[in-house]
Amino acid sequence: MIKELPVRGARIRVRESGDPAHPPVLLLHGIGRSLEDWDPQHGRLSDAYRVISLDLSGYGMSTAIPGPITLASLADGVAATVDALGEDRPLHVMGNSLGGAVAMKLLATTPSRVATLTLVNSAGFGKEVTLGLRILAIPGLGKPLLRRIDPRAARRIEHLQFHDRAHATDERVEFAVRVAARPDNARVYLETARELGTFRGVRAPWRATLLAEVAAHPKPTLIVWGDRDRVLPATHLPAARAALPHAKSHVFPDTGHMPQIERADDFADLARLFLTANSSVI
Repeated sequence: MIKELPVRGARIRVRESGDPAHPPVLLLHGIGRSLEDWDPQHGRLSDAYRVISLDLSGYGMSTAIPGPITLASLADGVAATVDALGEDRPLHVMGNSLGGAVAMKLLATTPSRVATLTLVNSAGFGKEVTLGLRILAIPGLGKPLLRRIDPRAARRIEHLQFHDRAHATDERVEFAVRVAARPDNARVYLETARELGTFRGVRAPWRATLLAEVAAHPKPTLIVWGDRDRVLPATHLPAARAALPHAKSHVFPDTGHMPQIERADDFADLARLFLTANSSVI
């Protein structure tokens, strides 16, 4: 079920599946993306979990909570949305790309809200990032580029997400064009990109601070990567393991930036094993 919730002056789009009495799993998407990136996992996890995905503040079909878009404000918006759902138990949080950094910020800010972390091709572990995101951080270039997202440009962006381009479906392309046309889309995207990076890549200071905060509150953590990721390369994985030595990790072969889509069954099996092993955390 997809619905919109009033959250701090915004309308946040949320999808829920599964029994609300089951342990809660929260799914967070990446920059410029939406809750649709987690659609395959709802059907695979909702028999045993209350599965919640959402459009981050200002992303997808959500409107933006008033104020600057920062990693902290995105995490705060996630917490407020979960509150609006009436869910007050510790969450099994899974974050893809930017969503991984938001998940870590949620842990750093309110450790009691997080039971486990699953970081999927997550931002926060290295400088390297796709050229397209670095270009957007250049003053004067980002906004015009984001206003020119037509079906051809949207298809190129979708192709970038996957090793197997068959996953860049017409439906995903059409939805991406709709999202790009929303009034706040360019501002939200650019504010996020410019806080986290420059043309040279992802900024080091926020990464170092965030990882230190996460390491100070160790929770059961699973780090997942696709070895053919062209957005955030799998070469970041050794740094992730070093920063979070308590974490388990897994690499999916012949897989791009979104294993939760491209390896949906295998990802769900891996996630279930991890969550089952840490079921006593809640």
